Amino acid sequence: MISRRQLRIKALTVLYACNRKELDDLDTAEQELMLSIRKSYDLYHYLLLLLIALSDMAREKVALSAMKKMPGPEDLNPNTRFAENRVISQLRRNEQLRNYTGAMPALWTRKDKLNNMKSLSRWLSTRGLSWENNPEVVRLVFNEMIRWESFSVYMTSPEESYKADQRFVKEMVTRLFPASEDLALCLEEQSVYWNDDLPFVALMIRNSIGKFRENDDGSTTPLPQLFSNSDDERFVRVLLRKAILNSQKTIALIDAHTTNWEIERIALMDKLVMQLAVTELVEFPEVPVKVTLNEYIEIAKEYCTAKSSTFVNGILDKIVKEMRASGGFVKAGRGLIGEQGT
Repeated sequence: MISRRQLRIKALTVLYACNRKELDDLDTAEQELMLSIRKSYDLYHYLLLLLIALSDMAREKVALSAMKKMPGPEDLNPNTRFAENRVISQLRRNEQLRNYTGAMPALWTRKDKLNNMKSLSRWLSTRGLSWENNPEVVRLVFNEMIRWESFSVYMTSPEESYKADQRFVKEMVTRLFPASEDLALCLEEQSVYWNDDLPFVALMIRNSIGKFRENDDGSTTPLPQLFSNSDDERFVRVLLRKAILNSQKTIALIDAHTTNWEIERIALMDKLVMQLAVTELVEFPEVPVKVTLNEYIEIAKEYCTAKSSTFVNGILDKIVKEMRASGGFVKAGRGLIGEQGT
């Protein structure tokens, strides 16, 4: 479920912590990596619950309007399109979502220990995932939603169908959620692992929502697993381990290709991005060179300085040409026809 791009970024974050001496051994680094990935999976479910919480709030407003002593026309004939959104109703009934969000203390981290009554109390208060302790955030996001132009269009559109419900939920998750400062602040306060995850997780949810079908009540509709397959888990574990184990060798290789630049003068994030790129080139014969280069250049644009992507691209291009000539890596497998000549 979690994309390779996001897995690379998770590895980069942990590699950065290792270089800052925040993580002092390989096993701890790998545990931190897997915890960070698990937190993304938690956030995926947490945002699905937010959709349900927003729909519940809409239902409450409809019920309160009906209880007015002197209800107006809108109170007597409320627009319940969002309150009864068919896709959100499917999520409300989904057994997998219910089981996951209620089973574990999802906001707990390995750094927390149950060694006194205070920590035990906190553990009990954070069991599972729920928006019950953050009703003000739900209300703020709800108010943002009802002021949103796309919401007005959805609520007043002559098309009242399952497809329209599905389109609106996908648009809300990918446009409204990432743009909400209140939501972002709430997530940052709850987990440091969620600081950069919202846009990625929003796309995951969009893809999941697209797989729901009108003739299904949603109770047994499968949600994606943490990893799409075992290859993804192996990929990120090996990527981090080999980057750490071969750090000195990789840094020497980068240094040899940075003309007029001493390795100490290169920004740390630039260096780490190149470390991971070189590691991926060497360790994963099934991943095309162009894919690796494009991925890390895009990551450099997002996580490094304004000019880093050009710098990283130039250094990696030199390294690839030398390694190709010397047989420093071998590419083989399906989809790699002509790889040696590119």
